[in-house]
Amino acid sequence: MRENDTVTDPDTRRSPALIAAAVALPVALIAGVVVAAVIAGRNPVLEPVALGEVPAPAAGSPECTSLVASLPETIGDFDRADLVDPAPAGAAAWQSADAQEIVLRCGLDRPVEFDAASALQVVDGVQWLEIPGDEGMDASTWFAVDRGVYVAVTIPHGLGPTPLQDTSAAVAGALEAKPLDPAPVAVPGS
Repeated sequence: MRENDTVTDPDTRRSPALIAAAVALPVALIAGVVVAAVIAGRNPVLEPVALGEVPAPAAGSPECTSLVASLPETIGDFDRADLVDPAPAGAAAWQSADAQEIVLRCGLDRPVEFDAASALQVVDGVQWLEIPGDEGMDASTWFAVDRGVYVAVTIPHGLGPTPLQDTSAAVAGALEAKPLDPAPVAVPGS
């Protein structure tokens, strides 16, 4: 036997099946952890939405009760959310997987920004007034101003037209269109 030759002892040789199992087990474990993380990320447990009280004198009206009962379970990628008790009357919310929220309130006072010169947008037969969010708020509030009760929906920016379209369909289906009642245009100095 030469110096460089090695002797293979049958007792020290590893079985190919044992080697394959030793490699496959950690790979399968890592793949399982990744799959579980992805599934958990798709179905997070979201907390109920807490809504503070705002002046909404008609929130308990038959119109608002009808609207809230007819609202969809989903708006785009947002699912209807539970509200923290005590939930305000005439309110609903939806959440996305990343915890963004769409909030609807019915029965509010006429928005102070709504006057005879207001620019309105019509979406599926509903006339909406957009009120941009305060600085630092990445959302706008849209008021349906032609239904006899004022309905507001606050929508995060960047979601496209779907939330307002879905809300318009619910508003148009539950509430009859009424003539507009804007405030008069304020004349400076009067």
